[in-house]
Amino acid sequence: MGKFHLVDAPGGKLWNILSITVGGIVAISLGFLTSVYVATLHENDLWFSNIKEVEREISFRTECGLYYSYYKQMIQAASIQQGLHGLVYDNKTESVRTINILERMNVYQEVFLSILYRILPIQRLTLMAVFIATFLFSLTWQFNQFMMLIQALALFILDCLDMLPTAKKILNLESDEHIFKFLKAKFGFGATRDFDANLYLCEEAFGLLPLNTFSRLSSTLLFYIYGFVLFLLTVAAVIVAFRNLSGSNQVQLKEKMEEYTVTLKPDAAYSLVHTVLFGCLALSTMSKENGFSGDFYTKQFHWSTLDGNIDVAMKNNHSFTKKVSILRNHQQSEKTLQSIILNDSVFHHVEYRFKGAQQHHIQSSYELLDEHYINVMINGFLDYQFWPGIMDELSELREFYDPDTVELMNWIKSNTPNTAVFAGSMQLLAGVKLCTGRTLTNHPHYEDKNLRERTKQIYQIYAKRSPGDVHGILRSFGTDYVILEDSICYERRHSRGCRLRDLLDVANGHIMDGLGENEPDLKPSLYPRFCEEIKKNLPAYTMYFTRVFQNKTFHVYKLAKHK
Repeated sequence: MGKFHLVDAPGGKLWNILSITVGGIVAISLGFLTSVYVATLHENDLWFSNIKEVEREISFRTECGLYYSYYKQMIQAASIQQGLHGLVYDNKTESVRTINILERMNVYQEVFLSILYRILPIQRLTLMAVFIATFLFSLTWQFNQFMMLIQALALFILDCLDMLPTAKKILNLESDEHIFKFLKAKFGFGATRDFDANLYLCEEAFGLLPLNTFSRLSSTLLFYIYGFVLFLLTVAAVIVAFRNLSGSNQVQLKEKMEEYTVTLKPDAAYSLVHTVLFGCLALSTMSKENGFSGDFYTKQFHWSTLDGNIDVAMKNNHSFTKKVSILRNHQQSEKTLQSIILNDSVFHHVEYRFKGAQQHHIQSSYELLDEHYINVMINGFLDYQFWPGIMDELSELREFYDPDTVELMNWIKSNTPNTAVFAGSMQLLAGVKLCTGRTLTNHPHYEDKNLRERTKQIYQIYAKRSPGDVHGILRSFGTDYVILEDSICYERRHSRGCRLRDLLDVANGHIMDGLGENEPDLKPSLYPRFCEEIKKNLPAYTMYFTRVFQNKTFHVYKLAKHK
């Protein structure tokens, strides 16, 4: 008996058009609601609409502040051409150097949005403009190479298993040196004294994924569905891979298996390998769990709503991210059989071919089952489960409060020339550039080898070095002012061995402060810690540095211009 598809039935094409239209409207509506939800959380957390401009800018921490400063620079430029020229020939982000910001930092989204802001007659950009900008961002994101690496590995594995009949795809990637050093040190294949590697290793975000992640995910039905689907597709992949690599042709296989054959479509095989690789990446490096999280919720293997076009899943607000995911599924083709229980969710990529009356019986059963009931029930369950938590989050009201940083930024704008060059921690200097527009010696965009070496040198202000050495280092980068932070100098957040001052001591060959073991070849430093000793105003320090500002958190020193 010939194959029967629902789309071939009378009104099938109309149903497809209606499905796509309604599904698209639902997706866009939920996306809009998600943006409102996130914006409300941001407003409630910071009282963003009522705080001062400098407080708003300070709230953009680390790299966020740095990237936003380029958007602000484009907005405030006399013209778009002048703004672009300032980014291409930038000499304020890294002192005594002229760099191309577009090439180095991939701020195309910021540039795109700033141009739209200047051109459009309205202040609020259209939703489509934001979508386009987000797409551009996804192509130019500085960590996108790691996501692309996972996809390249997935394609390579499929090609090795002969599961990718289409043309081979070649992806040329260049990974940054410090990432390799971090990975080598993390897995015990490299020197552990490397400053850059230890800087990553000591951050909790780059540690192993906590085991309680799985218990948190288990509070939703999605995790169990995911595990079940993953198991089924893995079994199917093993069968298909064994068959492909065994050298058996399709004719021989059909003679051996008259009842049915199992085939795994390339897109499903890709999804399987993709999610396994992302899972391994998340287990090894916690900061990449968002990549796995997005992959986890996308790779429900097309738990479909409205004929497999739109997939909507409510994320656990206590798991990786706190938001509703609107996930776009690609249009399916060649559906020989849908599972009666899971419909599009599992077997739409694992294809079973049955013969004769058996096929007719299952096709008829498929017609009797409304394929959307299960999706509606699951989404309804998730809504019911997480609605109280969402309401609690929306009811929490806080306010931004960082008076010491506000005082520092106001002082810099009022008491230093526009051409002044500032040195300090990467995180703080990003805020200095955004709030004051002053020139920096270093910044949080850590993907440049020269900048990493420069940052290590600047951070000698927290090491055990002589005042003359520190002054010489800072002046070599054109520094006029240096900002010292008590939170770094007297750090308590990390344990011994992972404090910034400890990393610097080890990199410099010096023993660390405090009780505990030191490697035998480390030696005591001839000088005390610079950030502590400078506060005593001793002559050996005042001849190089003059304190011009201080509060409970920050100390600013002006450097003498003499050698």
